[in-house]
Amino acid sequence: MNSQIERAEIFRSLHIPGDPIVLYNIWDAGSAVAVARGGAKAIATGSWSVAAAQGYSDGEEMPLDDALSVVARITKCVDLPLTVDFEGGYADDPAAVRQNVGRLFALGVIGLNFEDQVVQGRGLHDIGHQSDRLRAVRSAASDAGIPVFINARTDVFLKAAEGVDHATLLDDVFAREAAYAAAGADGFFVPGLKDKKLIEKICRQTTLPVNVMTSGDTEEVRALAEIGVARISFGPAPYARVSRDLESSARIFV
Repeated sequence: MNSQIERAEIFRSLHIPGDPIVLYNIWDAGSAVAVARGGAKAIATGSWSVAAAQGYSDGEEMPLDDALSVVARITKCVDLPLTVDFEGGYADDPAAVRQNVGRLFALGVIGLNFEDQVVQGRGLHDIGHQSDRLRAVRSAASDAGIPVFINARTDVFLKAAEGVDHATLLDDVFAREAAYAAAGADGFFVPGLKDKKLIEKICRQTTLPVNVMTSGDTEEVRALAEIGVARISFGPAPYARVSRDLESSARIFV
């Protein structure tokens, strides 16, 4: 069994532009074990899926203690690097964020997604405040002595008004990536962006390895790899697929 530090270092090394780490997101210990048996190099939760599997809506509706209990059970069942979708850290204030992520790292986690939308609020945190929050996450990792991989998620594209040209949002995206990198982020996650030309531009013009979310097939994964993506995740798609299959099977008998 690798130490937490070793798992963190292994996970970091898997973020290679053009040869990305592919994360088929899970929601509990059982799904983590199944994905591990499938040959995964690392395990990643998805907040929507974790919440839905416990009967909650996404957006930190699931109590923090319950979310951490799910994580604790996953770490007991798999020995792969585990990164957790920790939404906005279950707090606005950097000091509270630091305390919450410290609890997460104590469970053996080696990475987390940390988003800049105002959870249960409106819009995005301004760049300065989100940078302070990221510095709090990095400080908690330093306190734990773990080289945690902080995947800084920007919701610029997800929160864009319908019909807005995503190309017009790039200046804000580049400003956020630069600030988040300076604050201690290790990766840059751009969910909601589908345009491969824009994805490729972001991969070329940013310093952090880029994470893209997909629900596509192996050809889509190859196409994203070819334009320089370093990390590909599936978000809620795996849970949604399993849930649909379960419902369809149940309809046959009930």
